[in-house]
Amino acid sequence: MSTGVLMAAAALWGALAGALLPRAAYRFAVPSGEPWRDRCPDGHPIRGWAGRTGCGACGEEGRRANGAPTTTALATALTCAAVTAVTGARPELAAWLLLAPVGVLLAVVDLRVQRLPDPLTLPLPAAALALLGLAALLPEHGGHWLTALYGAPALGAGYFVLFLINPSGMGFGDVKLAVGMGAVLGWYGWSTVLFGTFAGFLLGALYGGALVVVRRAGRKTAIPFGPFLLAGALAGLLIGAYAA
Repeated sequence: MSTGVLMAAAALWGALAGALLPRAAYRFAVPSGEPWRDRCPDGHPIRGWAGRTGCGACGEEGRRANGAPTTTALATALTCAAVTAVTGARPELAAWLLLAPVGVLLAVVDLRVQRLPDPLTLPLPAAALALLGLAALLPEHGGHWLTALYGAPALGAGYFVLFLINPSGMGFGDVKLAVGMGAVLGWYGWSTVLFGTFAGFLLGALYGGALVVVRRAGRKTAIPFGPFLLAGALAGLLIGAYAA
């Protein structure tokens, strides 16, 4: 299968998976300490975690206001196409395509309420290592499972130290997310872990600096760091896959 066809298939998968994320994002996007939402914006009971924000009982106005999955579908499609372009048909591609929607969902929730839900961050390292373990059993894989295994606690420990030093500048959810990102980046080696980590902090610093310049935030304003941690990990993953 040519790279172009593979990218098209990956983008289609990403678009379909991303279109199912709005309901989960809506249910998870609540302030810390509050239970996950169980009602749609119109107040009807909402069941399941996949699909549009509104439920079947919502009126047309509610569906228009809360049901559009375009943003998550586009973000997931672009992410899947990008990782496919550099990974090709290597076995680890399946892991990246399955993990991409989770990353988009985490970024959306953190942007909305500055929270990274435990039901997503805690299973992520085990899921990533399991998928990469399967990829390591197949021929022509491009990474190393042991560095993924070691990368997970290493990056998590690094973020934990930063959390202890400045707990107001970093949430513990970022520490938990870093464990999963360490596994992903570690697959392509320690240089990829370092690059992805640096890229995340650089992107976060640029965003925070831009907010200060336009006077939409102060120097001590808290910003959601999860999206930048994820974006940095994606950048590291793309570089690592390309170089593998």
